[in-house]
Amino acid sequence: QVQLVESGGGLVQAGGSLRLSCAASGMIVSINAMGWYRQAAGKQRELVATILSGGSTNYADSVQGRFTISRDNAKNTVYLQMNSLKPGDTAVYYCHAEALALGSVRLYDYWGQGTQVTVSS
Repeated sequence: QVQLVESGGGLVQAGGSLRLSCAASGMIVSINAMGWYRQAAGKQRELVATILSGGSTNYADSVQGRFTISRDNAKNTVYLQMNSLKPGDTAVYYCHAEALALGSVRLYDYWGQGTQVTVSS
């Protein structure tokens, strides 16, 4: 199994910055994609940003130019640097990993428990 633990959420004023971290642990053979999703109250979970093991990235239009995703493959950790935060960014942010665990024959999706990000106006 693979466990994902997020950290770095909190309360920030509009225009401020936060950095989220997510460390994957467990019986990991390899991790393909890692990323961040978010779910605001009353809304569906949506993609924020993803990054492949080779470094290719993808961002939601709403965060392009403000958020930066990165990863440390040696540490099985993914980061999300969030700048110029807006009240509309308020949500629970979930870490995601597409990983191959020891004993598995295919990749599975794993999720963190979520971390709250609140941006005040």
